[in-house]
Amino acid sequence: MTTRILGIESSCDETAAAIVADGREILSNVVASQVEVHRKYGGVVPELASREHLRQIVPVVREALERAGMRLRDVDAIGVTRGPGLVGSLLVGVTYGKVLAHSLGKPLVPVNHLEGHVHAVLLESHRAGRSPKFPAVCLIVSGGHTLLYSVEAEAAKRDPLAWQFHYRRLGGTRDDAAGEAYDKVAKLLGLGYPGGPVIDQLAAAAPQNGRRRDAPRFGPTKTRGNRYDFSFSGIKTAVLYYLRAHPELAGEIELRRAALREGKRKAEELLPSCGRATLELLAEFQRSVVRDLVRPTIEAAEELHAAAVLVSGGVAANAELRKRFEEEASRRGLEVFFPSRELSTDNAAMIAAAAYPRLLAGELAGEELDAEAVLPLA
Repeated sequence: MTTRILGIESSCDETAAAIVADGREILSNVVASQVEVHRKYGGVVPELASREHLRQIVPVVREALERAGMRLRDVDAIGVTRGPGLVGSLLVGVTYGKVLAHSLGKPLVPVNHLEGHVHAVLLESHRAGRSPKFPAVCLIVSGGHTLLYSVEAEAAKRDPLAWQFHYRRLGGTRDDAAGEAYDKVAKLLGLGYPGGPVIDQLAAAAPQNGRRRDAPRFGPTKTRGNRYDFSFSGIKTAVLYYLRAHPELAGEIELRRAALREGKRKAEELLPSCGRATLELLAEFQRSVVRDLVRPTIEAAEELHAAAVLVSGGVAANAELRKRFEEEASRRGLEVFFPSRELSTDNAAMIAAAAYPRLLAGELAGEELDAEAVLPLA
């Protein structure tokens, strides 16, 4: 018998709802983005985010049901993100999930947002018919998170095709998340918000040959103690110092800011105001961030004799990151798995998928469920 779970995600600035069958088949996946709301501030404003969630949550759930050809009473369970995230945003989803579960008499499954990102990879592997082997190492990298976990899996008793997971934190960022560093550098350079996609595209436009003698070069970031920790504030600061040392780039930055005010935000629209020095700076910034993400992840996979590497979160959509991971994993005989770009960013399909093995294990919540801004993955 098919189990159809309604997933609800509201941990940050995406209001999302989805229907997923048996943790594997996406019947619908609806996301209402708040990018336009937060763009002028250069980042997410928590109070505005929670207000937008209140405005969007009902129509988004309604649309997810319509796309799946279902009614609320047809849902078998409700999975909702309980944390981590912005507490005001989380409360909207948690409260609405509790109301639905109580009124419909359906099980309520609390889900860790980080585990959702693991299941985003698995959803993609189900689509492709190519499943990762375990144990694995998983890198979750986004605007709010940069974390590295080891992942053990065992088959669920009630459904051998579903896995129940055990996680161990290996490392995490000591300062900025990788996606946060992208946004801050984009702001410095007048490239708009969010910064990740536009930097990825512009960095690819940098000249590949004949590198100038004064082109920027950022060395590997060193962290004391845990070698699986990450740090990106130094790379961001290196960009700032480079700009201070090259005041001639200020004119370009003002041109790009003017283009943003005119609504020109695409990489191809900003490219004409990016000289060679700017493109080389963007390429070096991205190369350094990608290097510092790939190196500890691959080292952890080798040390733990992992069978696979999973990479998820919004930054997993980055083309350079995918390329480097695939190259390094292939060189070492590892398999690497990514979600599609659609499933890399926050969505509710991953929450519904993560809720399924929790439902099978009887890990349910009642009216006492509350949002948790800080919630370790275990």
